[in-house]
Amino acid sequence: MTDPSRLLRAYDEQLRTDAETPSAVSVTRLGPLRLVTFLGGRGFVTYRDLAGADEAAVHALVEQAIALFRADGGITSVEWKSRGHDHAPGLHEALLAHGFVPEDPESIMIGEAAALAVDVPLPDGVTLRRITEEADVRAMSAMADEVFGDPASDKHANQLLHRLALDDGMELWVAEADGQIVTAGRLEPVADTEFAGVWGGCSRPEWRGRGIYRALTAARARSALARDKTLIHSDSTEYSRPILERYGFVRVSTTTPYAWKR
Repeated sequence: MTDPSRLLRAYDEQLRTDAETPSAVSVTRLGPLRLVTFLGGRGFVTYRDLAGADEAAVHALVEQAIALFRADGGITSVEWKSRGHDHAPGLHEALLAHGFVPEDPESIMIGEAAALAVDVPLPDGVTLRRITEEADVRAMSAMADEVFGDPASDKHANQLLHRLALDDGMELWVAEADGQIVTAGRLEPVADTEFAGVWGGCSRPEWRGRGIYRALTAARARSALARDKTLIHSDSTEYSRPILERYGFVRVSTTTPYAWKR
């Protein structure tokens, strides 16, 4: 199943539903939109499509959505997840007009889990493992904050610990060297679909280019197969996209997150 159009249909039909946000605190429907709130005051906007809305209707949807989030004093940030293959006339302009800022676009990559589940040699002294303990999760989160240039915070770790407590299938994986986490990533099996997602991949700069990220991705793919998930999807940066392409993954579309902050 490597035909991009077939993979894109599977993505739209299976993933652009409530399955996309398993840890949602609440979901409100606004026409074709799903307005989602997460722990920690995060809002999220997603949808299967915009139901053929014209430019005026798209503008009205953006205006109504942000008004609802503004009215909730507990919401401090909102992400509007756009996809490059959607028919969404005027969406970019409407989002800018209402205070959203576009972030870097990423490639939506899909491929066979079996293609990723290969043996990848690790550098001497590097080991992989799945983590569940709070201390490990906090160490993983602190490493990711450092790598991504974010301020050190307990917020991300608390969100991950909340997800683990929900027992919704999410897995956290790390690579370690000399007791230090050097690479990390999540596996997110999607209930009632063929898919699992690989997310949150990051490596300390001095450990990049040595096969560790590929090995961690292979470990997650093997775990996905053990859960009967045959397809892997990922929103990939220009760093991770070539790694997935090497294993036969294809770019079926792009996604650009737009961020709003109170």
